[in-house]
Amino acid sequence: MPPTQFDLVTLAPFAYLLGMRLSAESMYANRQADAKTIVRLGVAVIIRDDEGRILLERRSDCGWWGCLGGRVEAGESVEQAALREVQEETGLTVRITGLVGLYSEPVGRIVTFPDNVVHLVDAALTAEIVSGELRISAESEELRFFLPQELPQEIVPPARRLLQDVIDGLSGVLR
Repeated sequence: MPPTQFDLVTLAPFAYLLGMRLSAESMYANRQADAKTIVRLGVAVIIRDDEGRILLERRSDCGWWGCLGGRVEAGESVEQAALREVQEETGLTVRITGLVGLYSEPVGRIVTFPDNVVHLVDAALTAEIVSGELRISAESEELRFFLPQELPQEIVPPARRLLQDVIDGLSGVLR
């Protein structure tokens, strides 16, 4: 018997664990915020290797590429969240090296999940690898370093502008 709507809503936060994939086109469709939209603070962490390549993850929830990172939990600083998210998603220990900027513009940042609509606000940070061995988590299908001029086409909208700002060498951006 197929799952009911209630079952899908209940399971949505765990979709990647169950091997479910959401449509990136529907998740990131141009939406308007309303009174029910949740504003969520997150971190995006840009790690470059010695060759200047940028580490991205192919997300298991939609199959598109994005920056490492995630939400800032209650009682956690932006820096603590960045360190935790990178460790969880890659197995790497990193050191934060800079602030790219704060990204809150609604275009491409209002994301529709099966259980809610979220306006993502991201603090984008740069980091360098301190230790660890690269490994994927349940949240990602693949981790790969890309040359800036060879980034994949299927990048989630919230990551596009900030990646371009990193490539352009910008810092202290407020968008």
